[in-house]
Amino acid sequence: AVEDGDWPAEDNPLVNAPHNARDAVGEWHHPYTRETALFPAAALWQGKFWPHVARVDNVHGDRHLFCSCPPMEDWADDNPDFTVAT
Repeated sequence: AVEDGDWPAEDNPLVNAPHNARDAVGEWHHPYTRETALFPAAALWQGKFWPHVARVDNVHGDRHLFCSCPPMEDWADDNPDFTVAT
């Protein structure tokens, strides 16, 4: 639908997913219907999962995740057979 020009690239169901319960009952300012946003597949009518928030971190954005795991080299110190792929 975006390629056909039905929805703008910056405001479509995929860009704004997931739609949460607040989206369902709040004001709607999108060029697609609530039904398209909330139930993109017919199977969702029976068992829809409602996320509590729209994104992992609405303030900073869910594309800025970080890992607090130790570096892979630390695992190599404990296991001489372990090699880190480069």
